[in-house]
Amino acid sequence: MDQTSRRKRCNDCLRPADHCLCASIPRLDCPVSVLVIQHPSEQHHALNTARFLSLGLNQATLLIAEMVPESVAATLLDPEWRNELLFPGNDATVVEAAPQDSRPRRLILLDGTWRKARRILHLNPVLLELPRVTLPAGLRSRYRLRKAPTPDALSTVEAGVAALGLIEPQIDFAPLLRPFDLLIEGQIKAMGQSCYQRNYSSRQPGA
Repeated sequence: MDQTSRRKRCNDCLRPADHCLCASIPRLDCPVSVLVIQHPSEQHHALNTARFLSLGLNQATLLIAEMVPESVAATLLDPEWRNELLFPGNDATVVEAAPQDSRPRRLILLDGTWRKARRILHLNPVLLELPRVTLPAGLRSRYRLRKAPTPDALSTVEAGVAALGLIEPQIDFAPLLRPFDLLIEGQIKAMGQSCYQRNYSSRQPGA
């Protein structure tokens, strides 16, 4: 084992113990339940923003799986719940508040690369049956080091914060982005400002 593999890790945020971000993660209550289905290959990724989202919301669950268990699939088809999949598509509508619907609401997000997220989607017919919602156009990611396929491709935590802010506009979900921002700042600090400016400055929000 090399020195990196021997580093102790936090059991919650999974960051190296000397770079633990748990102190920056809020514990927010939200009327909307959140289910994040994470592709197994993403759980040890350096930028595991799905974990930030699930840790920061008291009503969030992180499911690490390609195949959704039958018990979970049954809850997603429960007509007593308003279940919605946050995923773009021709039949997707922009996510919004729904005061006329008194059912408890659950937002489902898929975490992984676009290829892996689509694989989860098509491996699970229950997800294809769900009403699909999407985010409004024009949003920009705060991840200045990311090589995204399109400028409006957001990380999982950013997508969750944006969607929840539209559903529950009276709640401030911005604290959920605090560990995300600290992680990015730490990466920039590690590489050095000159390297960052040379290779990534054009990816700053609004650039």
